[in-house]
Amino acid sequence: MEVGPFVALGALVAGVLVGERAGIGAANVALVTGAAALGAAWFTRARVRVAIVGLALALLGVAVMGRAIDGRHSTLQPAIDGRASVTVSGEVTRDPTGSTYASSALVRVVLPRGGHRTLLVAASGSDAMVLRVLEAGDRVVLRGRLGPLRGGGFDDRARWEHSVGRLDQTELLALGSPRGLPAIADAARARVLRGMRDLAPTRRALTAGFLLGDTRDVPADVAAEYRDSGLSHLLAVSGENVAFVLALAGPLLRRLRLGARTAAALAVIIVFAVMTRCEPSVLRASMMAAIALLASFAGRPVSTARVLAYAIIVLLIVDPFLVHSVGFALSCAASAGIAFGQGPIARRIPAPGVVRDPLAVSLAAQLGVMPVLLAAFGSFPLITPVTNLLAAPAAETVGVYGLFASVVAFYVPALGPLLQQPTALLVGWISAVARAGAAVPMQLDTRGVLGVCALAAAGASVACLRARRAVSEPAPR
Repeated sequence: MEVGPFVALGALVAGVLVGERAGIGAANVALVTGAAALGAAWFTRARVRVAIVGLALALLGVAVMGRAIDGRHSTLQPAIDGRASVTVSGEVTRDPTGSTYASSALVRVVLPRGGHRTLLVAASGSDAMVLRVLEAGDRVVLRGRLGPLRGGGFDDRARWEHSVGRLDQTELLALGSPRGLPAIADAARARVLRGMRDLAPTRRALTAGFLLGDTRDVPADVAAEYRDSGLSHLLAVSGENVAFVLALAGPLLRRLRLGARTAAALAVIIVFAVMTRCEPSVLRASMMAAIALLASFAGRPVSTARVLAYAIIVLLIVDPFLVHSVGFALSCAASAGIAFGQGPIARRIPAPGVVRDPLAVSLAAQLGVMPVLLAAFGSFPLITPVTNLLAAPAAETVGVYGLFASVVAFYVPALGPLLQQPTALLVGWISAVARAGAAVPMQLDTRGVLGVCALAAAGASVACLRARRAVSEPAPR
């Protein structure tokens, strides 16, 4: 396996973390030096090139992170510090979240002297009910009171999504429709959601999560069951969803020539990413799909592991704040676990392929995300491999069939009740698995992991000692 892309990725991540504390002065110097080193790498030998590219990406990591942090400063800062009452116009960039009477969203507002900055917009009471019906891409005029971001919760997440402050006591003064790409994506999204109208409310909300990553209407107790059983990742869009969409578009794409087919497939990926709100897991999956398509078009297909490394490098250069996204870390860790662990695990499972392959994928993904889950949440449900083995095939079927049924049901409403019956049954099965898995109180915490590692190390030591004794003892005559 070629290690160059992973050396470059590690150097970039290290540079991003250093750049968080280095400041804008160091960022400008690092940008010039890193760009020069990256250009010089093309004229060096292969072995030296890896080291130079690693150094260049480390410097670029310092630069992009320093500049991103410096970008938080704006002409809004005095008004934020003074908690001024303002009227702003902008575009919703993240669907509202929260309860019926306390909602928040991210809005990219237009600055008085030009440019844009993102605010965390919060409302309560009847204003929250109005805010909650907005969607990403909507153009709005808002009135409220500015203030600094608070610590914890949504504010911390908003801070790493480039938010520079809060707008509280928000009132919606005017609303306009999306334009351009968001308008196309929202229209497609609305067709899929309306095609689910024949499903029961909870199953409709879960299907929206499976297909579009929209979990706003999933009841809290159901979301807790999915989380405690290790199935919450099924409600986040992943690489499989991107593959399902490309598979559905396949009959049309295959009619085109190679260049047009590649361009059309890239357009499908972009529209789907905007439909699913460009969440971190969506960005990772979409970027991997785009790189794989371009590599195939160039006649130079690359391994999944290298595609993952390239995708993370591109995304971190574009948005270094992703390094603080738990969702991005989980998505990358699961993909890395599958890329590196699926084959070795499958070779060691003595079972038929129909059981061995899905189980290997599940185990590899869970091993990948375990360190992230332990670091972020402090525990890991041991029942996860079992629940994923039982639920993943149904979730994959929902990803393909549910999308097809919802689109057809939108255009032919009379077929909706019939077409959505299989969707309802599949979602019901997944929910039953989640409910059963959540009832198993087996959680692995950090101390448990250390204990398992210690036992594994002791077992490996005993096995090595026995092997040495077997080799050293003379064979009987």
